[in-house]
Amino acid sequence: MIRLDTTTKHAVQHTAHCLVGCGIGEITGSAIGAGFRWPNMAQTALAVLLAFCFGYGLTFFGSKRMGLSTHEARNTALRTDTISITSMEIIDNVLLAWLIPGAMSAAVISWLFWWSLSLSLAVAFLVTVPVNRYVTVRFGIGHTHDNHH
Repeated sequence: MIRLDTTTKHAVQHTAHCLVGCGIGEITGSAIGAGFRWPNMAQTALAVLLAFCFGYGLTFFGSKRMGLSTHEARNTALRTDTISITSMEIIDNVLLAWLIPGAMSAAVISWLFWWSLSLSLAVAFLVTVPVNRYVTVRFGIGHTHDNHH
C-alpha cells in the first residue's frame, strides 16, 4: 500500500495530468485513423504519438504559465512525462490489444470504444501512480522540484 503523503499526492496529480494527455491523444488518434480507414496498428501508432504530444504539450505550457523559460519547460516536460506516458501507453495498449476482445477494432462512436478506453486508462492510472511516485523519489523530479532545475 502506498502512503498518502505529499509525494504520493503529487504522483496522483501528475498521473491525472498525464491521463488527460493520453486520453486526448488516444481519442484523437483513433478518430483520425478511423476517418482515414487506417488499419489498427497505424491508428495505435498515431494515438501513441499524439498521447506523447498532448502529454508533453500540457506540461510544457503549464510550466510556461508557472514562469519557467522555454528551455526549462521543455526539460521539465521531458523529465517528468516520458516515463509516465510510456507506462500509461503500454498498459492502455496491452489491455486494448490483447485483453479486451474487440477493443482495437471498435469504432469511436461505439460503446465498446468508450468503455474499453475508460477501463484501460483507469487501470493505466492505477499502475502509473506508483511509477510516478518512485520516479519522483528516485530522481527528485516533479512539481516541487521543477523550479530548481
